Amino acid sequence: MDPPVPKQLPDDIRADLDRACALHDRAVADYDKCLEFNKLLSNLLVRLEDEGYDSTAGKVMTLLLQCNPKAGTKCDKSTLVGEKIKKI
Repeated sequence: MDPPVPKQLPDDIRADLDRACALHDRAVADYDKCLEFNKLLSNLLVRLEDEGYDSTAGKVMTLLLQCNPKAGTKCDKSTLVGEKIKKI
């Protein structure tokens, strides 16, 4: 029996992942952008889970666990999160 073929992500989800990637690059030193990035990822996680994209949802969940916005400080995990989001 052949292994299941992974489902292609819908264009709207792919576009939001691309937007999150670009937003993260600007969010490293901007608390408001960091919050926007975190909220976008949270919304994407819900959509991915609802539509059955469990593997991608797991990757987004891992990013959210690493992403902890704090006012007045530079993100200490920005490089790690940036690399992981680009791999999705």
